[in-house]
Amino acid sequence: MGLASEFKEFAMKGNVVDLAVGVVIGAAFGKIVSALVENVIMPPLGLALSGVSFSDLAVTLATDPSGKPVLLKYGAFLQSVFDFVIIAFVLFVAIKGINRLKKPAAPAVDAPPPEPPKQEVLLEQIRDLLAKKG
Repeated sequence: MGLASEFKEFAMKGNVVDLAVGVVIGAAFGKIVSALVENVIMPPLGLALSGVSFSDLAVTLATDPSGKPVLLKYGAFLQSVFDFVIIAFVLFVAIKGINRLKKPAAPAVDAPPPEPPKQEVLLEQIRDLLAKKG
């Protein structure tokens, strides 16, 4: 089996195609959530925090030979963690809302039991006749 045919077989498996679709949709949904957090949630939150930006926080470790300070930018890390928590919460609320919109599964209608085989019907009739005679 050639390399091209093996690759074609691999790429056309349902799992690979489903995964590719999931990644593309996930990336698009990630952009929507990021825009929501950046443009809708963060402005009022920044106003409530009096314009505090964690990304500016840093500690000067030393200076390099050219005289520029070498900074440990822990504020950028804190800002990323803060953004992650907000995005995770927004995703939680969005998915919870989407799940509420889904229709519940219709209850299964009980099917009538199948008719008994002819042999059983005949045996029951014989039993009933014998019970009447006896």
